[in-house]
Amino acid sequence: MENIKTREIDVVAVFKVLLKQWRYLARFAAVGAVVGVIVALCTPKSFTASVTLAPEMNSGGIGLSGNLADMASSFGIDIGGKSSVDAIYPELYPDIFATTDFLLSLYDVPVRLKEDDTVRKYIDHFKKDLKIPFWNYPKIWIAQMLTPKEGNNGKNGARDPFRLSKEDDQIIEGMRNSIICTVDKKTSVININVIDQDPLVAAIMADTLQRRLQLYITEYRTKKARNDYDFYKKLSQQLRLDYERSREIYTSYADANQGVQLQSLQVKIEELENNMQLKYDNYKNSLELMRQAHAKIQERTPAFVILERPLMPHKASSAPRALIVLLWIFLFVVVGAAKVMYKEKKGIN
Repeated sequence: MENIKTREIDVVAVFKVLLKQWRYLARFAAVGAVVGVIVALCTPKSFTASVTLAPEMNSGGIGLSGNLADMASSFGIDIGGKSSVDAIYPELYPDIFATTDFLLSLYDVPVRLKEDDTVRKYIDHFKKDLKIPFWNYPKIWIAQMLTPKEGNNGKNGARDPFRLSKEDDQIIEGMRNSIICTVDKKTSVININVIDQDPLVAAIMADTLQRRLQLYITEYRTKKARNDYDFYKKLSQQLRLDYERSREIYTSYADANQGVQLQSLQVKIEELENNMQLKYDNYKNSLELMRQAHAKIQERTPAFVILERPLMPHKASSAPRALIVLLWIFLFVVVGAAKVMYKEKKGIN
């Protein structure tokens, strides 16, 4: 009980000491308010646009069906009919957004500002439109002075895919920090957030990202089926030419020997006719294979349900300026209070 009372008395004593020095603390608060206002005004606002979508779940593989594999075997082709689990599943989507290749593909995305309808590339917006707090300029200047100047990495102004410039590396890192993708492990619902200083750019990029993600996953899941379709399309074209040549040979030979009753000629005509029929059957089977491969592309194309489409946010997602000012006032008052108590304790000793 005595310790508790002593602590209460200490708290009251501290409060009385600070209360006596309220004018001194008020000066600290005023300085903190000035600093807070400067920091708040120089801190760019940021806006967050979101899009929520749910992917179609499919554990099947991208191989062709067993019947199609059997038909392909008639040409001596082993395409397999076993299913496999997708290598890219929803939990890996955030990693896709973080890859350098994916972020580099966003450079040329056309965007426009809320207050300016002029269309520009996203990379130009990142370089020219984004505001930088004044306290970051010394760090940038020092980095520019210490870092040797670099031109384009590749020849003729081309970007070397194996070596990024320091500027590109910083831009990529900035993009990576402005894109947040989360996946609910239970429902596989995907939420994509884009943070930007302009609300319209944030909404445009959120919409672009969800479209790019759908395209990326669609190309991945249909790649084998599209390759199969292209292969059977070329095969059917070749088999059609073989059939047409065989038909021309048969008709020419049959017309030239019409009315001839020699058994050897009849056997030759039947042989040519059988060969023509075989070529036609092969061509017909290749058309069926091509049709089923095309159907497989449609089957493997994933469907994404947009649960919430991206809209331009009107409220900033960054800390309110009033809160920034209050935090700086509180910080300076705490510093002033610590200084008062230090002087008070030093005076007692």
